[in-house]
Amino acid sequence: MLALRPAVQYPGGGEDAMQALLAMVVGAAGGGLGGLVGLGGGFVMVPLLVYLLHMEQHLAQGTSLGVLVLPVVLPSALQYWRAGHVDVAVALWAALGFVVGGWAGGTLAQLVGGRALRRLFAALLVVVAIDLLRRS
Repeated sequence: MLALRPAVQYPGGGEDAMQALLAMVVGAAGGGLGGLVGLGGGFVMVPLLVYLLHMEQHLAQGTSLGVLVLPVVLPSALQYWRAGHVDVAVALWAALGFVVGGWAGGTLAQLVGGRALRRLFAALLVVVAIDLLRRS
């Protein structure tokens, strides 16, 4: 079900305005870093949604996926395509696999507890960071 009310209540009210402001900060950080270094905006947005908006892990991951649907496809991919940095055939085949993998991963995530899911997410961040450092 769509959550139309703020996920967290702020002292003194103003939940809608504060949530909108924090959501824009999260989106700007995710979009900026995603476009800059090509990482999934979720690597940035999920932790920010958890810490700034006090979301549970499942809600943060689902919200991040919802954010990424349209804005990533249009501006970032278009800029890379214009520069000749998109292999369209590979992108289309990978997108097909992504649909299947996204469905399977989203289904599996619903079967895992919030704490375990957060630890899995954190472990993935650590492994990726170590590998990037090792390769650089």
